[in-house]
Amino acid sequence: MFNVGKIAIIGGGSWATAIAKIIVSHTHHIGWYIRRDDRIDDFRRLGHNPAYLTSVRFDVDEINFSADINRIVQSYDTLVFVTPSPYLKNHLKKLRTRIKDKFIVTAIKGIVPDENLCCSEYFHQVYDVPFENLACIGGPSHAEEVAMERLSYLTVGCSDLDKAKAFTEVLANRFIKTKTSSDVLGIEYASVLKNVYAIAAGICYGLNYGDNFQAVLMSNAVQEMDRFLKTIHPIDRNIIDSVYLGDLLVTGYSNFSRNRTFGTMIGKGYSVKSAQIEMEMIAEGYFGTKCMKEINRHLHVNMPILDAVYNILYERISPQIEIKLLTDSFR
Repeated sequence: MFNVGKIAIIGGGSWATAIAKIIVSHTHHIGWYIRRDDRIDDFRRLGHNPAYLTSVRFDVDEINFSADINRIVQSYDTLVFVTPSPYLKNHLKKLRTRIKDKFIVTAIKGIVPDENLCCSEYFHQVYDVPFENLACIGGPSHAEEVAMERLSYLTVGCSDLDKAKAFTEVLANRFIKTKTSSDVLGIEYASVLKNVYAIAAGICYGLNYGDNFQAVLMSNAVQEMDRFLKTIHPIDRNIIDSVYLGDLLVTGYSNFSRNRTFGTMIGKGYSVKSAQIEMEMIAEGYFGTKCMKEINRHLHVNMPILDAVYNILYERISPQIEIKLLTDSFR
């Protein structure tokens, strides 16, 4: 079986912290790139991430911290990227070390802005990482619930299923169940779209639409997601699998969902900028909405929910007007 070797985490946010908790409990050693030295100093002193999921305790003797991404990349075999998608390019610009021979795992539920590429496509096209060395983590998995050790299900996607299986064995424990998939692009695009649909759900909640309509919205969202995935990556997949539908539902309904929270603020009358400032965390769906809209200009898939969210966020059309038009298109 494929040997994942030594594993490093790239990123210092909530999901990075949750994944680090899972992996270090299995391996008892990880590398961890966090871009700020002061955060690393506080982490070592406190025994937990000073900014995210502060209840999760770590044995810092099991972690090789560094604010130098090249030092981490040089020393580790498997690199788990868990940075917000808008910042991925800036982190990678610091690289002076070749990564094409590394096993790259992306746990980034977003798309690379300006490039309009999923993360695996970006690593392949820009850094020559072969597809068989690229994996992704998907599934309904809020970092907060993983931190609380509530039962969660993760899917590892990779075109080389032996490598996917090897990585699932690092993740599986008493509160994490795992499975594998070869549908890397489908998982990545679905994880982008579910954030867009969660913003839509939040906007509707902020406008006082009830649970009955939310169910109709999610039903239409999964159909829209299915149409897009069948167009951009037409393989045999089951859209009701947890990595697609499950992730959509948890992001659309959960109070832990920052994209739903962002949408709720927009529905209640906040401007985009004021909502972003007040949240203090990245709502990936804001950037994903624009990227997916631009991608779909060439594909012409019928995506009324994506169009409505784009019009509200980027064209400044009234949420009341845009959502009313959207409701008229549903059946």
